[in-house]
Amino acid sequence: MKTISAILLFVFYMPVNKSATSNEILQKMYKRYHGIWHKSLKFDQTTERYRNDSLISTATWYENIVYPDMLRIDIGTEKSPNGIIFRKDSSYYFRNNKITRAIKGENELIFFLGGMYFMPFDKVLAHFAELHYDLSKFHTSTWKGKPVYVLGADKDGDKVNQLWIDQDRMVSVRFMKYDGDSKQEGLFEQQIPLKGAWSETKCSFYNNDKLLQVESYHNVVAEAPVDMSIFNPAAMGK
Repeated sequence: MKTISAILLFVFYMPVNKSATSNEILQKMYKRYHGIWHKSLKFDQTTERYRNDSLISTATWYENIVYPDMLRIDIGTEKSPNGIIFRKDSSYYFRNNKITRAIKGENELIFFLGGMYFMPFDKVLAHFAELHYDLSKFHTSTWKGKPVYVLGADKDGDKVNQLWIDQDRMVSVRFMKYDGDSKQEGLFEQQIPLKGAWSETKCSFYNNDKLLQVESYHNVVAEAPVDMSIFNPAAMGK
């Protein structure tokens, strides 16, 4: 048993050559966490909104995630009449238990932060391409004093979509996305261990380098039972 454990540790934690590619890093992440990552995640969070780097509001959000692609946010209270449902490639905003707006567009963070481990690997690669990440580009760097792999960019400072991966834990710690003249950035910090995987407990989001939102998680629970009907927009108000 000790020999088998040693082999598994070597496979999971063996260093990656600096000449590796983005595809190889994603494959290493997938091999480590596919079949291990928690299927669901539940937490409440303090959500701070900023304008011109100044705090303008604070609220409590209650969140339920079921991977690979569902997230419900209840704003203010659990089972709130107000919030958002992200389901597959669509987003539904509700108020007073009625859908007020439905738009096409997924929440990419669900994919980066766990959803990818519940898809076939070829579809993971295809989805990165759909999100306009050029996986032919890759380099290593440091982030907050720790070594990272950078997927989608040849060097620091490139204005292209990119995902930064902690080399030790092999989890996402930063993304940057460029859409025309706009830059979006997210930081994922203060990871905690959960059933063989991880969860960030602090997220910070920027738009054009201006702080937009800070999220601090509390009462994080993996694999909590989830009533799947909460993700059904047609069930609102019933």
